[in-house]
Amino acid sequence: MRSLLTLITTSALLCCAGFAFAQPVGQFPFALTREGQMLGAVEGEVASFKGLAYAAPPVGALRWRAPQATVESSEMHTVYDYGAPCLQPSLPDTSEDCLTLNVFRPFGVDGPLPVMVFIHGGGFVSGTANDPLFDGAKLAQAGLIVVTVNYRLGALGWLSHSELSDGGSGNYGLMDQIAALHWVHDNIAAFGGDPGNVTLFGSDAGATSIALLMLSAPSRDLFQKAILQSVPGRSQLRSAQEAEAVGRQFAAALGPQTDLRAAEPRRLLAAQKHLLEKSPHGFAPFIDGALVSGDVAEGFAAGHESRIPLIIGSNDDETGFDTELDVKEALAASGATSEALRKLYPDLAKPSELAARFYTDKVFSEPVRLLARLHAASGAPTFRYRFAYVPEARRANPEGGHGRELQLIFGVEGVPGAGIFSRRDREIASRMRSYWINFVKSGDPNGPDLPRWDAAADRDLLLLITNDRIASGDDPLSERLDRLAGEGRK
Repeated sequence: MRSLLTLITTSALLCCAGFAFAQPVGQFPFALTREGQMLGAVEGEVASFKGLAYAAPPVGALRWRAPQATVESSEMHTVYDYGAPCLQPSLPDTSEDCLTLNVFRPFGVDGPLPVMVFIHGGGFVSGTANDPLFDGAKLAQAGLIVVTVNYRLGALGWLSHSELSDGGSGNYGLMDQIAALHWVHDNIAAFGGDPGNVTLFGSDAGATSIALLMLSAPSRDLFQKAILQSVPGRSQLRSAQEAEAVGRQFAAALGPQTDLRAAEPRRLLAAQKHLLEKSPHGFAPFIDGALVSGDVAEGFAAGHESRIPLIIGSNDDETGFDTELDVKEALAASGATSEALRKLYPDLAKPSELAARFYTDKVFSEPVRLLARLHAASGAPTFRYRFAYVPEARRANPEGGHGRELQLIFGVEGVPGAGIFSRRDREIASRMRSYWINFVKSGDPNGPDLPRWDAAADRDLLLLITNDRIASGDDPLSERLDRLAGEGRK
């Protein structure tokens, strides 16, 4: 059956809408949603609909409340441009009115098509789906619908305080993600998508969010597959009491007698900055007993996660420009001495290299292996990878690999945060993207002309993506990760 997305002439559309247009001939994508008639844009083979509201603006009386439904409308909207990123200090032109998503789809292709929903990272305090690095066009060209989602960040996304008690938990960012998934379920058919074939994918904080959504009853029926990239699977979430203590400190930083829902955004950011200097991870998901009942590893060990097909993996180097403090915290928490690190990594000499390798293995490599083992034991198809490929232009200075796989998967070049690919880079990117696309379509990443990717079942099998080759096999780091896992149980 033909999808509800139709092609209409510019002249007819804009005439009916009462607008004049300089180019009266041409075709634009059109979709009818609960919020109105959406007129998108076309570039090459891909149609895009940007800045679509999936919930009411969380401002004024709706600040620090669960996301509310949008207003039903029959009006026409042109959705060519991204909405504002959610409020954060690191980006210009941010706003509290930010609960929007973006849809990319192949132009002129009938559905229903598989759907990929991307949840961005940024430590729960920064980032945006509007980043040019996350343009979904390349993935959409393969016959997919790609959705990228903005959600509340920092204090606005994760504040717990007694003055805000209204039936919500304080995990507002997670509530936003669930609201976006409901919007996808209810509306994606209008764009040619299949609401019964939805895959979530994301890196770091995005991957942690997806793991929590796999463990959360209100969201588990809204997606059928998941891809966890660089998920810190053993990270311990704050308790409700700890989150409330942070909330009191935040309110104190704003000053006495401050109406939290009336305070100016700049004051919120100033108070947030003050608090994060003392507690860098003060704003993130916490155990509320409703949406979040425990740590990710704990939930997977108990078998509480959705038993859906899963791709899970990490990078060979998970350090980045903003991870120096995290590396120091990981070292301090482990109590590892320089001598112990040298024994664990005899081929490394520089203290900085030792610290970076330990951080990568302790926070990502070993926890990812744990989650893969636990999920595979549940009987669900599970595919683990380790990404060690370095783009050729970066090999003279390969440090800082956290998130490096994202450029290859999205296939974006020459935008901020993304370099220009060599021929070899494009080959690797094409294969990585093919694995992801095949998985989204069928639950199995394998396909013609791709190296076989064996599922992680009884053995520690994984797909290794290196500068030299892509191959499935036993994990060469198993012995080292066993030692790290043993230390973690002490």
